[in-house]
This record gives sequence, C-alpha cells and structure tokens, in this order.
Amino acid sequence: MSDEREPTAAELLAWRHDDVFLPEAEATPEEFPYLRNISAGFLFGGVVRPLEPAPPEYVTLRMSYPRDLEFTGAVGRWNMLWEAAQFRRRFFDLNDLPEPMAKIADLGDVNVTFVPRTRTRHFEYAPLFHLLPKRVLEMFGLPLLRGGQWPFIADWVDIDEFLPRDFEAQLARAWAWTVWPHLMSGSKMKAFSADDPIRLLAHNLDFWVPAVTVAIQDRLRDFPEVDKGKTPGPVTLEDGSLLSGAVAGNPRMGGPVWFGEDDARDALVETVEAADQTGRLRGILEAVRSHRVEDDFSSHWSYAREDFERKLHGKRRKITVKFVELTDTTPVQGPESEVLGNLVTNDFLALLDARNREIVVLLNSGVTKKTEIAHILGYANHSAVSKRLVQIRQAAEDYFDEI
Repeated sequence: MSDEREPTAAELLAWRHDDVFLPEAEATPEEFPYLRNISAGFLFGGVVRPLEPAPPEYVTLRMSYPRDLEFTGAVGRWNMLWEAAQFRRRFFDLNDLPEPMAKIADLGDVNVTFVPRTRTRHFEYAPLFHLLPKRVLEMFGLPLLRGGQWPFIADWVDIDEFLPRDFEAQLARAWAWTVWPHLMSGSKMKAFSADDPIRLLAHNLDFWVPAVTVAIQDRLRDFPEVDKGKTPGPVTLEDGSLLSGAVAGNPRMGGPVWFGEDDARDALVETVEAADQTGRLRGILEAVRSHRVEDDFSSHWSYAREDFERKLHGKRRKITVKFVELTDTTPVQGPESEVLGNLVTNDFLALLDARNREIVVLLNSGVTKKTEIAHILGYANHSAVSKRLVQIRQAAEDYFDEI
C-alpha cells in the first residue's frame, strides 16, 4: 500500500489560491504587470499566415469546472494558432472538435479566439487587466493576480471563485482612470458628467478589447520564428489546390508581450493608437469635442469646460481695450510692445487711420459724447463718429483675438 494520501480540500484550495495571486513582494515595477505568450511551435511544425488577417473576435464558451481535458486541450491548440487568424480551422477536423467549437469552425474562415464564459468576464478582459500597474489595482480594490497569458490556453483554478463579484465594474473604473489622460489631456475625468460620451467610452471595456488585441498581435509579429525547417511558400490543400491569400511558414517564438510598468505603459499607448483602427477613436473624440453641451460637464473646473464656455459665451469677444494716454506728446513704444495695464501696442494703433486714432485720443481724454467728438472733428453730426466707433471696436476685437 502507498503511504501517499489524497490532498485535502483545504490543501487543494490553498494551491489554487497560490496559482492565482501574486505575492506583493514580487509585484515590482520592473516585473509587473506582465503578459506572456506561448509559441505554437510547441505543438505545431508550421503555421499558415493570411496575407490580410481578418479582424480578431472573441467567442465565449461554457466550460464547466473541473475542466474537461479534451475540451480544454482543443481550445488551447486552437488559440495558439493566432497567427493563422481566419485559417486556423483548417488545422482541425471538424469531427474531432468539441461541438461548440465545431459549430463556429463550420461557419467558414472566421478569426475567432475562444475564452471561457465566466461570471466576472475575466478572460474576455484579461489583456486590459494585465496592463494595470500595482498602484492602480490597489486604488480600485482589484486583486493582485499573477501574470497573464494571451491568447487564453487553459484555466485550471476556476478563477471566478477568487474574484470579487463586481470585478467587471471595478476593472472598468480602473481602466477608465488609466486611459483617460490619453483621451482628454489636461482635464480630469471628474470634471465631466457621468454620462459624458468620452467618459462612457473610457469605461466601455468591450470597445478596448479589439484595440488591445491588435496591440498584442503587433508586438508578437516582431518575435523571431522558430526554426521548423519551413520555407515560406504557398499553402497546398488536400485536394491539391492552393489556399488563396495565405502563405506557409515557421511559427513564431513565444515570450513576454510586456514586462514591467514601463513596457506596459508603452503597450497602453499602442492600444490607444490601435483603437483608431478598431473603433475610429480619433473620429469619435473629435466629434464629441466639436458638439459639446453643458450637460457633459460636472461642477468641477477643467480646461475643457473653460474652453467650452469661452466659445459658448463669446469670451474671446469680451475685450477691454486700454488706450494710451496722449496729452501733449505721443509716447514712443518699441516694436515688441504688448498690452499691459493702460498701454496698447503700436501694432494695433497702426491698424487705425488718422481720424480713428483721433477718436481714441478724445475718448481717453474724457470726451465721451459722440456729438462733442463730432464737433471737435468737424463732422456735421455724430453719425460718422458712430460708424468709426464700430470700425475701432471691430479692429480691436480682431486684433486681440489673434494675439
């Protein structure tokens, strides 16, 4: 008889706990956050690469725990062939795939990555989670998990059991806080109302998943190939025909997709840039900024709100023009003169003709009635003075709008 005993339920739970959570001492800025990739070269002697990969999509599958080894293995092998994109179904016999996967494969050449369907949607949003540094996780009450894996290979611990029930909502807040400076530089998120379009977009994890997937794949495509002896060339099918739009080659190596805070920060920037490709991010931001309404803002001050109010109320047109004090002599100012106190630049005075400059001098000297100005300047009535005041005001507004 063997002296070995079966582990207790408590021991199994402790082992699973250790597999899920990262000790705080190991979460250093140099090594955390962390996302890795496992090369398809471990299981496949070559890959098929489409010349134009279809946009990647995620499909969730019901995968009970404990995991079915055959089901889990099929999902892992399928996902490892991420480079094959829409052609990965051609590596499998439909009859050998679990039924849920076979139904998708039978749809044709679709670029699908499978993930388990969970209460927290952890695996759908894992790439976003693993971009967040330790301080952000702590700030939003998120757990410190071990480094992630992309694409999904297997879940042996039943991750939902260890995550808070509001994991998705917490992650949305943490992600929005992290990505916000890249969307609205100079204005904090609290300066906008809860239903501001850009604020809602920042919290929408589904919007960002395609972008982070593109960023990950772009990084992985820079990895060197595993030497499997494959010479790049056309793909020959079983019937002897060639697979159009595809080329065969060696699989790429695996390794860290990002490693440490600095690398993850760069990957975040790449994700934001990729969002323009996957979700037309720049067009959305520009459209929202160009059509702001007052309800988009909270009671907090921001540069964005100030700019909105300036445009709304014409603050750029509310100019107080201070005229030079001309008494017996005309002060001389240099070409670099600026508006300061009761001085005005020579550049602005140069915009006025002689008559308009005389009106400015009279106004500043205390002659404020149009009829008095008209009499001094020899006009028959004040109508001409009124017209010239309009010209002066318009010239001042145009000039000071530009400086």
